[in-house]
Amino acid sequence: MYVVKNQKVVVLDVANPHRVLNSIPTAKPFKLKGKYFVGVPHRPDEVRVLRNLGIPAPASISYHYDWPGRFKPFAHQHKTAAFLTLHRKCIVLNEIGTGKTLSALWAADYLLEVGAVKKVLIMSPLSTLERVWGDAIFLGFPKRRHVVLHGTAAKRSKLLRTDANFYIINHDGFRIIADEADGMFDLIIVDEAAVLRNPSTSRFKAFNQFMRTNGHARLWLMTGTPTPNEPTDAWALAKLIDSPNVPKTYGMFKNQVMIKISQYAWAPRPEATDIVLQTLQPAVRYTRDECFDLPPTTEQRRQVKMTAEQTEAYKIMVKELVVETKQKTITAANEAIKMQKLVQIACGIAYAENGEEVQLDCKPRIAAVREVIEEAGQKIIVFAPLTSILGMLDRELSKHWSTAIINGAVPAAKRNAIFRAFQEDADPRVLIAHPATMSHGLTLTAASTIIWYGPITSNEVYVQANGRIERVGKTQSSNVVHIQACEVEALMYSRLRKKQKMQGLLLDLIKNGTL
Repeated sequence: MYVVKNQKVVVLDVANPHRVLNSIPTAKPFKLKGKYFVGVPHRPDEVRVLRNLGIPAPASISYHYDWPGRFKPFAHQHKTAAFLTLHRKCIVLNEIGTGKTLSALWAADYLLEVGAVKKVLIMSPLSTLERVWGDAIFLGFPKRRHVVLHGTAAKRSKLLRTDANFYIINHDGFRIIADEADGMFDLIIVDEAAVLRNPSTSRFKAFNQFMRTNGHARLWLMTGTPTPNEPTDAWALAKLIDSPNVPKTYGMFKNQVMIKISQYAWAPRPEATDIVLQTLQPAVRYTRDECFDLPPTTEQRRQVKMTAEQTEAYKIMVKELVVETKQKTITAANEAIKMQKLVQIACGIAYAENGEEVQLDCKPRIAAVREVIEEAGQKIIVFAPLTSILGMLDRELSKHWSTAIINGAVPAAKRNAIFRAFQEDADPRVLIAHPATMSHGLTLTAASTIIWYGPITSNEVYVQANGRIERVGKTQSSNVVHIQACEVEALMYSRLRKKQKMQGLLLDLIKNGTL
């Protein structure tokens, strides 16, 4: 129960009225129509206490925040941000492409504004540190400073001591700075939190221990696919957010959601999905087909690093290009060939003097593709600019999902069978294709996400290939993800989106000193 005393709303224990559970400072009482009222500050903590008392106070962010940046929030982003400000520990289950990043940043920025938090740590996949989170902060929150904690352990430690509002680090990099970061952060945001789903991993144990010793910190987990493998994946996430519905042990939860069908095999119970949803609370979830105000297509960029092998080959090719340019022997044809070779190297293919293909180590790029597939949780089309890359992608991705390849060598009858199965059946989950073979006439709306493993040179093929999921009958907004490792690829994607010519691209980069 609660009473008003000394200009405070005082919350008392019903069982022991002399015990004060909480109190909220109020303004001086005022009289209105013969009755006395008190004013309670409209801030997140006060709203949360009032709601616990059964008073339906509205979220303060909805009334006292300007929503900075180039974009105004969609309805579901507004509600997601409001939800986050009112829950110290929770999980956002919104699907990929629904704008979870901005929702979380608006909520965090508001808490910084009202003094509820001072420093924010963001953990996310390596490919999203700069191109997703860093760009979103830089472009949308000019008053806030961010720093990306990446590099050697010594460099990360130095960057951690930089004065900033947002600190961004990859999931595995967190363990390097965990001890030094103890007590430093008031809010921790974990993007693609499904990486913490296995409680037996050192990744989970390190983060769980950190949260136990930093009980004051807010924790927002974000993932559109909390149970990518089995219903039991939800247990570790529920433990992290202190869900009131999570069983004490993993074994107890496994018995709730799985049934043993043989000595070594378990299968999900029919009610497993409902139990998972009850366990992952408090949570908010919006699917793309629920977000009616989303644009028909959203775009993302994922930045990856080249390996030592790729970097060496890339530098050699750039050096040759610069020499040819200085000698004025470069032609449009030569430039186009060099550009394609640079993209090939970035994608993981080089060519020996005899024309033989040599595969280069490109693990970070493959990892970025896997991350997107896991995040999407649905069918995916992966476009690769090189036929030679398709086989490599198939070998890597088929370790985790059912796949099929489409290129010029696949007979028409087999292609049609693959397209029908992709559109109508559970398998294949991932379609790996050269975009030129799928740029006209096809309807593949079973997929809502396209991954460009690397850029192509044709505007027409790019637009038409993206159009495979932009057809009559689609039920949700589309998501196009571009993987890039160098300035050449970044500029190529930019020109593709703007339908600009590729001619002169490398020369522009050389003149600008960015190649």
